[in-house]
Amino acid sequence: MTGAAIRATRGATPVCLALSFGLVLMGSVEAGEPFRRLTGAQITASLSGKELTDEVHWAYVFGKAGRLTTVSLGTRGTGFWRVRNDELCLDGGPDGHRCFQVWSSGQRVELRREGGLPDEGILQTPQARR
Repeated sequence: MTGAAIRATRGATPVCLALSFGLVLMGSVEAGEPFRRLTGAQITASLSGKELTDEVHWAYVFGKAGRLTTVSLGTRGTGFWRVRNDELCLDGGPDGHRCFQVWSSGQRVELRREGGLPDEGILQTPQARR
């Protein structure tokens, strides 16, 4: 190997290490904490007074006394929510009555039910909408 080739190889090593370290950090941030299934009491404590939304198409606002406000593609609706058998049950809107398992990872929440894709969203303070 020539002197120039050796210097080029030595210069590349720190760059490769820095890139590798960056990729490892990105992977660990992306992974976050794992999803865990919530119990009935945890569902009530987590959702009461909060909004679950995909930040684009829909939002569920879980009000007091089981009141539910929905927004789907700009259309508002109302209904009721309750917890039964460690599942979140929603009544009202175009989808009628349906129940979900609630899985959580930090502010990210998935509403899961057998035979369907989960509704994925974030849990936040209710936002003002027109």
